[in-house]
Amino acid sequence: MTLADKFTFSRIILAPVFFIIYFLPDFFPALFPNGSGWTVPVFWLVAIYAELTDMFDGMAARKYNEVSDFGKLFDPFADTIFQVTCFLCLVVDGIFPVVLFLLVLYREFGILIIRNLMLKKGITMGARIGGKIKTVTYVVAGAVALLAVSIKRLEVFEFLFPYIKYCSIVIFAISVIFSLTSFYDYFSVYRKAEKNK
Repeated sequence: MTLADKFTFSRIILAPVFFIIYFLPDFFPALFPNGSGWTVPVFWLVAIYAELTDMFDGMAARKYNEVSDFGKLFDPFADTIFQVTCFLCLVVDGIFPVVLFLLVLYREFGILIIRNLMLKKGITMGARIGGKIKTVTYVVAGAVALLAVSIKRLEVFEFLFPYIKYCSIVIFAISVIFSLTSFYDYFSVYRKAEKNK
């Protein structure tokens, strides 16, 4: 496994870590009589590091000439695993609507099918510009939503909570639009490959 792949793999490992930290006080409330405020700096550190690895793996791949077909598929897969885990936490916590989350899931499963079909043709479909824009909007939506969660758990500036929550939902809805648009882009590439076979 290359250095770039190790950074990517760490993002997959951090997904369940994030989930456990997020819900640990709910799983074992007796162990945390002072509430869930302590989870705020921890889940922020995990989330920030996970997003930084997305930058580190690309830098490592270019610096050490480790760009590969495997990496082109592994990187977006790791992104999806971490982001979907984060979104699931936010849905369960009542921040994000489940309908938007389902659209994200359907899109990601659809992309998985398209990538597999392209692989059968000997074509490795890495992240396209639409997918990268989608990822950025996912990150922004998740960050704003985590800010709302932080306010709720730390019980500070609580009057801002509904506004930040609403803002995160709007950004998440926009990210879903970008997500579905990028799916159409990937599907168009597949259709062209089908016509040219």
